[in-house]
This record gives sequence, structure tokens and C-alpha cells, in this order.
Amino acid sequence: MQANRIDTEVLIVGAGPVGLVLAIDLGQRGVRCNLIERKDAPQFLPKMERCNARTMEIFRRMGIVDKVRAAGLRSDVPMDVYIVTALNRPPLLRHAYPSVDEARRDIDACTDGTLPLEPYQLISQYTLEPLLKSIAESIPSVTVRYGCEFSSFDQDSSGVAARIRIKNQTQNIRASYLVGCDGGTSAVRQQLGIALRGEGDLLRFRQALYHCEELFDKLPIGDGPGRGRHYHVADEYASFLIMQDSTRHWTLHARVANDADMARQFEKTVGVPVKYEMLNVGEWKLNLLLADRYGKDRVFLAGDAVHLVIPTGGLGMNSGVGDAVDLGWKLAAALQGWGGPNLLASYEIERRQVGDRNVGASRYASAGRRKWRSLWRNLDELVAVAEVEQRKSNEMIGAELGYRYVGSPVIWEEPGGPEHLFREYVPTTWPGARLPHVWLKGHIAIQDRIGAGYTLLRFGKSKEDLSTMEAEFKSLGAPFEVLDIPDEGARDLYGFDLILLRPDLHIAWRGQRAPAQPQALAALVTGN
Repeated sequence: MQANRIDTEVLIVGAGPVGLVLAIDLGQRGVRCNLIERKDAPQFLPKMERCNARTMEIFRRMGIVDKVRAAGLRSDVPMDVYIVTALNRPPLLRHAYPSVDEARRDIDACTDGTLPLEPYQLISQYTLEPLLKSIAESIPSVTVRYGCEFSSFDQDSSGVAARIRIKNQTQNIRASYLVGCDGGTSAVRQQLGIALRGEGDLLRFRQALYHCEELFDKLPIGDGPGRGRHYHVADEYASFLIMQDSTRHWTLHARVANDADMARQFEKTVGVPVKYEMLNVGEWKLNLLLADRYGKDRVFLAGDAVHLVIPTGGLGMNSGVGDAVDLGWKLAAALQGWGGPNLLASYEIERRQVGDRNVGASRYASAGRRKWRSLWRNLDELVAVAEVEQRKSNEMIGAELGYRYVGSPVIWEEPGGPEHLFREYVPTTWPGARLPHVWLKGHIAIQDRIGAGYTLLRFGKSKEDLSTMEAEFKSLGAPFEVLDIPDEGARDLYGFDLILLRPDLHIAWRGQRAPAQPQALAALVTGN
């Protein structure tokens, strides 16, 4: 095999949501990539079931948000969470959360930057994966191959040579970079010799998927709880019923002895006779694990390959999407020649700290849930504790929107910085943070005005000369534009006349005057 031959620029292993988002992001940037998946097709299995607000902002920026919403749960259905003894009995506790329509009305009226641009979206992974697959396959520079299993790789200073198996035949493919998005048992991570550390196999649950046409339309049943998203059952089995995006499919988690018990547990939870079919039963483990490294040299890891969390808080797949969009533009920059060595090195520095924080957030939420669930023999006490503790699982806006990259070699650091909060989001323009959403005149989202490269926002009445800054980026070959935002309201909210954004809308630098060291700033934020 010729060492200097390149078959594709990026080889992605694993076509779950993370691998597919990475392929779409790279393809939209003109990068040639191959995505391989050992399964023959996306599987109809329940896994993740909610794209959070930050993920939906990312999908909006990619131009696919409307397709995701059209495929998911309809926008008028509330996202309420209940604690019950059964669905045909009055609820013990109800936590009300808005439908997408209601959340969008709140966002439209918000002027202080505290809300995201996009509401969350309930969409099951078995719906999202085929949709993302079809989008990836529509991009000319992306090749998607199912029934194609990764075997091993070697790498050198110029690329990665991977061996793959298709129908028991081995093929070789050479890429400039390899990304393992191949899940918790990642073969790519194992070959790199990178360990997962933390708390593994904390508990085991069975999970079953049911098809039931009647249940959603029969809610409320008698004096039952009404329509919602999650139904936690106060029992010794930690039963937990979840409505899927079709409203005709449901998943149930429970700690029962065998697969057959999952049918009886569903009937007990529903409380009245309904026609249903149990489509699938499996077992899963609760893990809180983080990889020691996020890759080595020309091989990178993303998603569950580097962080495994308990679903409380909804930070698993959504964290992986964040990994994909951080890595995507940096790989494109390296391949296009303007990204310096510190740019790809910053991927692990930035995303591993987010993975660490999200493992902590998941632990925090899971401990709260286990606390109230342990009280199932005393329902009055359970309700009192759950009123506080259950909210931790469903109110993670700080973890979703407020993560900030600290100590990154491609962000112009300022000493100090705001506290990282799990449940509260406080908008900030501190370097490393996501640019808070704000409406401009004409009800235009500032995010929609920002291009795909670096953008230097010039606010209000500022007349600072930015031509030298522009010339420095141009000399590096990096995409760059100056965008004037005359709205005084945006200037007042952000607190600075000038804000430099990266392609992922994270803030790289801010100031009141033109940069005193434009060459140094341009070199730093591009990793040169």
C-alpha cells in the first residue's frame, strides 16, 4: 500500500448520530470523507430520545433543523414529567415543561440572552439516524457504507491506513485522518490503548420497546395524569415509561428478573387493558466513564467512544454532537492548510473538559433520582423529596448552553471567568463561551447572520479600523469577515464593541478597541 496515497481525507468509523453529524459537517465544508458502519442499516431500537437546545442550534446552523423537527414529535405536545403509581391513577407529582410551540413563543419574546435560539426536540434515535443518513448521502463529498466493519489501522506522519471488512473480505483504505465514533466498546479506542475511567456498571436495567396505538389517545385515563413525556413509577423496580416521537411507541425501563417480566410490567404501569406489541427487550448498564485521551496523532475519538453517562440530564448523544462540530471545522482547517498544529490539539483540551463536566452533571442528576426512588414505600416522603430531586434530571440548561472552554491554546484567555453551572444559564461573552442568542432588528437571530468562518462582530457605533486584522487572517488563508451589528440592544447585552467568533460560534476574543496584536491574535486562534 502506497504511503503517500490518500483514498479519502477523513475516515469515520461508526454511523450513529455523532458519526453522521461529523460526516455532514465535513461534507458541508467540502471535505472528502468516508463513513463506515458495521450494521447493515440503522436499527429500530430505542436509545436517545431528545435533542437538546444546543444540538438544535447546531442543526439550524447546518441547515437541517426543519427536517429534524418534521421527523420528530409534533410541536404541540407538552414535555411534562410525572411520578405515578400507574397511568390510570391520579399522579403523585407533575413537573410541567413546555411544548416546542410554547417554548418557541417564550424564545420569541426573550430579549436578555437567557434562552437558546431553538427549543429542544423529542426525536427517537431510530428516527434521527435514518434522517441524518439520508442527508449525509446527499452530499457529494461524503460516502456512507453500511455492512462495513473496521478491523485495525496503522498511522504515520502523513496519514492513516485502515483495514475494513466487507462480506468477509478485507479491504484497505488510506485517509489523512481517522475518527472513531464507534460507541462505548470502541475498537478504535481499544487499538489506541486508551482507557475509560470512572464508575462502570453501577446498575443494570432492562429496556423494552412497545407499539401501542391506543395509549396516547387514551391519556388521560379516567383521573389519570394526562399527556406527557416521562412517567416514573414509584415502585421497587424503578420503572420508567417514556413516550417516543411517534406517540405510538413507548419504552419502559425496569429492574426486573427476565425479559418476559417486561410485558407484565408494562401492563401494570398502564393500569388498563390496551392492545400492544413488545418489539424488543435488552439490558443496559449505567456508566459514568471518561476516556483518558480523545485520540492520538492523526486518530481522534468522539461521542460514546470517550464519554459514557447515565441518561439523566440528556447529556450523552448531545455531548457527542458537540464533539463532532468542534472536531469538524478543525479537521477541515488542517486539510485546507490554514489550521496550525495547535488547532487539532485543542480538540481534546476543549471537549474532554466538557465530557468531564457532563459526567459530573449526570452523576448529580442520577443521585437525585436514586434518592427519591429509594422512598417508594413511603409515598408522602417520596413526593416531598422528588419535588426537588427529580428536577435535576430535566433542568440542565446550564450544562447545555453554558459550557465554556478553559485553557484552550486557540482562545485568547482572560483571567478568571464565570462559574460553570449545571441547571442555570447566565449569558456571557467570556472567551470560550457560546455566543448568547439575541434578536436583532426585524426579529432576525444574530446566529443567522454569521458565516461559516471566523467572524469579527463590530457593534453599535464602533468605527474601529479592522483592516489589519482582516489582512492577517487573509495571509493565513483562513476564512474571515467583519460583520457590523448596529443594534445598540445587542451591544448593551454583550458589553463589548468587538467580539471575534470561531466557526462554531464560540468566542475567541473580545475587546473595546481593535486588537493591539492582530498578527498574534490571528495566529493564536487558527492554531499557528
